[in-house]
Amino acid sequence: MFRKQTNPGPTPSAPVERVTTVLGPGIRWNGTMRGTGGVRIEGPMEGEISINGLVVVGETGRVTCENLRANTVVIAGAVRGNITAEKIEIRSTGRVWGDVTTVAFSTEEGAFLRGQVRMEDRVELNFEPEGDTQPNETIPPIINGKKSRQKGTE
Repeated sequence: MFRKQTNPGPTPSAPVERVTTVLGPGIRWNGTMRGTGGVRIEGPMEGEISINGLVVVGETGRVTCENLRANTVVIAGAVRGNITAEKIEIRSTGRVWGDVTTVAFSTEEGAFLRGQVRMEDRVELNFEPEGDTQPNETIPPIINGKKSRQKGTE
């Protein structure tokens, strides 16, 4: 009853979700965005998004896609497309036109959503890469403005 309890040691913390890549307002992206980490979108983006991590659509961000998949999605800009994520947050300046499937959902006063919200116990995100993601050729590094010549590349 009065025995000192042993401490099993520190418990591992949940992985920190942070932005590692920024697409600024001057960048226009067309195509598929796929990977691991965190991305902040501040400009126009058209195409599919599948990120194993965090996606933040900033106030100046405009995303048009069929599907946006990520662990966590924070929207302060505009998204036209369906969103599937473990956690979705729509900020007061956020606008969404599309269906949302999530485990945790929150909005701030003033947020806009036109679509259905589907709450699930868990969501399947399926982040497996499709097709060959390896580059077809090796590009030599550029040193002092000139291509480096490496053995076997001539």
